[in-house]
Amino acid sequence: MSTKIKALLATLPQGQTVSVQGWVRTFRANRFIALNDGSTLGNLQCVVDFENFDETLLKNISTGAALKITGSYVESQGKGQSAEIQVEDIHVYGTADPDTYPIQPKKHSFEFLREKAHLRVRTATFSAVMRVRAALSFGVHKFFQEEGFHYVNTPIITGSDAEGAGEMFRVSGLDSKNPPLNEDGEVDFQKDFFGKETHLTVSGQLEAETYAMGLGEVYTFGPTFRAENSNTTRHLAEFWMIEPEMAFFDLDENMDLAEKFIKSVLQYILENCHEDLAFLDERFAKEESSKPKLERSEMGLLEKINFVVKNDFKRVSYTEAIDILRNSKPNKKKKFTYPIDEWGADLQSEHERFLVEKHFKTPVILFDYPAKIKAFYMRLNEDGKTVRAMDILFPGIGEIVGGSQREERLDVLKERIQAMGIEEEELWWYLDLRKFGTAPHSGFGLGFERLVLFATGMGNIRDVIPFPRTPQNAAF
Repeated sequence: MSTKIKALLATLPQGQTVSVQGWVRTFRANRFIALNDGSTLGNLQCVVDFENFDETLLKNISTGAALKITGSYVESQGKGQSAEIQVEDIHVYGTADPDTYPIQPKKHSFEFLREKAHLRVRTATFSAVMRVRAALSFGVHKFFQEEGFHYVNTPIITGSDAEGAGEMFRVSGLDSKNPPLNEDGEVDFQKDFFGKETHLTVSGQLEAETYAMGLGEVYTFGPTFRAENSNTTRHLAEFWMIEPEMAFFDLDENMDLAEKFIKSVLQYILENCHEDLAFLDERFAKEESSKPKLERSEMGLLEKINFVVKNDFKRVSYTEAIDILRNSKPNKKKKFTYPIDEWGADLQSEHERFLVEKHFKTPVILFDYPAKIKAFYMRLNEDGKTVRAMDILFPGIGEIVGGSQREERLDVLKERIQAMGIEEEELWWYLDLRKFGTAPHSGFGLGFERLVLFATGMGNIRDVIPFPRTPQNAAF
């Protein structure tokens, strides 16, 4: 039975015979194989005495080949590694033609690697990113399970638009070339598979609320979709959302939980991803050093993660934040791309980062936003113009969490739905929650890829998900 390279490198070599399996990163001088199996960032050096092996076999070994190597695990005599395998047997599972294998041992651009997304995880950077992503995912479930939450799976196909955004992917079984039409000449979705127009979901929140009102505290963690035609470094058409919903929670309790949650999952990777984070921290520093001085991050990657974990989040009302931004030097000197002139403005990433990185110098939670720039389901405050919403702002990234206390009053919710032009009939089941045993409740959403982006220091969200879905791109 073979041993994982991570486990092997964690043990002192005592000359025992071991077997390892993995892919060749490099094969130097027909003698030194650097083998990696994905369990760790480090490669294991395997030393071949070519006089003991058939020349034809050795010719089949090149970067990308899959091997099983058996030999004696001993202290290394060379520099760069503490242990190595003195190879006694090699089995080649699969070769990789060096003339056509694209992931050669040299620096590749991320743009090139996105075109080879099926192979890019074999590079040091992407293997590190994906191990951190996996650890963050486990940390999410670990936190909520330990807090007594129930994991629920909400529908991916939906007949409602939870965000009121209107940018949704349609799901249909109708003939695209000759769909049935109704009397008005429009597509007759009553004859479609579900008997109505349906889409891929933008959020599992509304359905999660229904389960919170029976199970108490629940969370979803699944794929969501936006048909927003955006090609920025912060947008994906398919991404994963973490959405807890809690019965009997007010906004303050919601903010408490969100802060505790974020600190917990980041602390988890600090404790369990030392090697990968150290590597990504070094990569981040090199990337930042190549930028113009004014565009560089003031903190390193590990410094940013610890900044979030160790600092209490500052809680600031939207109104106070607007006053700070309006009177700030960048605003007065017209340095903001989107100047802040009056109350009611929708804050941009530049404003959010100013509050976190320049003004408060700590993570920030903004709350009590104008109702007109927030969703219909957020609880209206007594002033009639703000809602019990909250956003968590991070250094280098701006908003990472959005949440609210949900509107539990039937009459107020109906008014908000009507004001936003949403059909009541589409949300009859959601309104039922306010008819039968309504209660205060709250929740929030966190885009998982945004969290991975922050935790790995990568510059483009397409590089923190295995196979990115973006405008004009659904490869793999």
